[in-house]
Amino acid sequence: MGMLCLQGKQYDHAIEWIARANQQDVKTGYLLSLGTALEQQGLYQEALGAFDRGVQIKPDDAELWASRGTTLSHLGRLDEALSCFDRCDELLPNNAAVMEQRGVTLHRLKRYDEALADHRHAHALNPTNPNVCNNIGASLQYLRRDEEALAWFDKALALKPDFIMALINKASSLAQMRRIDETIATYEQVKAIDPANTEADSYLSLVYLLLGDFEAARVGHKARWNGHMLPGSYPDFQQHLWLGDEEVSGKTILVFADEGFGDTIQFARYVPMLAARGANVVLLVEEALRPLLSNLPGIAQCLAKPAPSLPPFDLHCPIGTLPLAFDTRLETIPAASSYLPSPPDDRVQAWERRLSEREGSVRKLRIGLVWAGNPKHSNDHNRSIPLSTLSPLFSADASFVSLQKEVRLGDSAALHASGIVDLTADLTDFTETAALMSCLDLVISVDTSAAHLAAALGRPTWILLPYLPDYRWLLDRDDSPWYPTARLFRQGARRDWAEVIGRVREALDELGAR
Repeated sequence: MGMLCLQGKQYDHAIEWIARANQQDVKTGYLLSLGTALEQQGLYQEALGAFDRGVQIKPDDAELWASRGTTLSHLGRLDEALSCFDRCDELLPNNAAVMEQRGVTLHRLKRYDEALADHRHAHALNPTNPNVCNNIGASLQYLRRDEEALAWFDKALALKPDFIMALINKASSLAQMRRIDETIATYEQVKAIDPANTEADSYLSLVYLLLGDFEAARVGHKARWNGHMLPGSYPDFQQHLWLGDEEVSGKTILVFADEGFGDTIQFARYVPMLAARGANVVLLVEEALRPLLSNLPGIAQCLAKPAPSLPPFDLHCPIGTLPLAFDTRLETIPAASSYLPSPPDDRVQAWERRLSEREGSVRKLRIGLVWAGNPKHSNDHNRSIPLSTLSPLFSADASFVSLQKEVRLGDSAALHASGIVDLTADLTDFTETAALMSCLDLVISVDTSAAHLAAALGRPTWILLPYLPDYRWLLDRDDSPWYPTARLFRQGARRDWAEVIGRVREALDELGAR
C-alpha cells in the first residue's frame, strides 16, 4: 500500500504505510521509499535519518547514497553531499545521473572547473539530456566563458524548446556580453511560453533600468509584487502593499529593507520624501544599518530585523520599490550630494586621531579601499577583485586605508604585504565606517555597500564596475545620476580588471598633481 501511495504522490499516506511496514521488518528498500516520501514533503532531516539507517544496513547501495546526497544538498550540507556522490561514483562508475548530481554539487560549492568536467562527463554518457547541456552552459557562464555557454544553452533548447531555465540562463549570458536586444528578445521568449513567469518580468525590468528606461521597467517590477508573488525574503504582511497609488498622509507605513545593504543605503533617500507626504514612517533594516539610519529626517522609528514585534501600521513597502512608488525617471532621481545623517563628531575625531598618529607630520592623500563584496552574492564572481590586482596603485604617493571588513583567505597575505592601514576590526557597524570615511579624501571600491555608503555621504568615490554592471550604474558613462560625487571606472569588452586599475592609477597621478 505504501509503495502505491508513493507512486501516486500521496506522500502523507506513503509515509504512514511505509513507516508501519518498516517497524515490522526493517529493509533498505523500505528505508529508501520512506526517505523519498519524507524528502518529497520537505522533511529533509527526517529523510536523512531514513537514508542514514539504510546505508548502515547496506553500505554498498548506490541508490541510497545518491538519495542521501540529494537530501544533504537540500539541507545545504554540500561537502557531505559531495562525499555521498563520490561514494556513489565508486559503487556505480560512469553513471550519467551520478555525474550530473556531483557536477551540480560542485557548482554550488563554486568549484566551477570541476563541475564543468563532471557535466561534460555526464553529457558524454547521456548526450540527449537537456539538463546536462544547461548545466555545462551554467558552469561556463560562471567561468566567464559566455560565448561557449551560449552554444550549450542552445543545445539544451534544441532538445527541449520550452526549457525555461535554459532560456533564462541564455539571456544572462547575452546580457553579460551586452547583447541587450537579444537579451530582451530571449526574456520575451520566456514570457511567450509562460506568461505568468515573474522571474522573466523581474529580469526584464532590470535590463530596462540598465538602459535608463524607468517607465518600461515599471511593468516587470510591478509584476514581481502582484498577487501573492512575493519574494521569499519578504514577509507576507496582511496590510496593503503601497506602490504609490494611494494617499499616505496620516497613515503609518512600514518600509522594509528587502535587498542588500547597498540597496538599503541607496533607496534610504526616499524615506524623508515619504515622511514629507505626511506619512508616519517605520523603517525596518538590518542592525548594522540601524544606528546610521535612525536619524534620517522625518522617520518615526527605525527597528532592526527581525523585530520581535512591530508597531501597528496601515501600509507597507519594500525599500527597493520606493523609486517605483515615487514614479522615478532618470531625470527625476533625487540626487542630493549627501543625504545620510552625518556620523557623530566624536567618532569622526577619534578616527582622525588614529590616522594622524600613524601619519606623523606628513599628511598624504588618504584613500580607502574595498576590493570584494559579499561572496554569497550571485554576481560576486564578476564584481569582486583579488587584492593583488590593485597592487599598481600602492606605489602612488598616498596612504591607503582598508575598508574591507571581511578579508578572504587568498587576500590575507597580499594585505599584510601591501602596507595598507587596516583598522577594520573596529568597524562595528555602518556608523563607524561612515565616521572613518569622513576622514578620507577618496574611497575606491568595487560595487558593494561601501561604495553606496561613501557616495551617499558625499565623499569622493571611485567605483570599479564589471563590463555588465548592476542596473543602477547604467551603461557607457563615468558619472552616476544617483550619486553626484561618484566616478565610474568600467571594464571594457575584454573584462580586464588590470586595464581598469591602470586607468585608476593614471587618475590618481592626476589627482596627486593638483
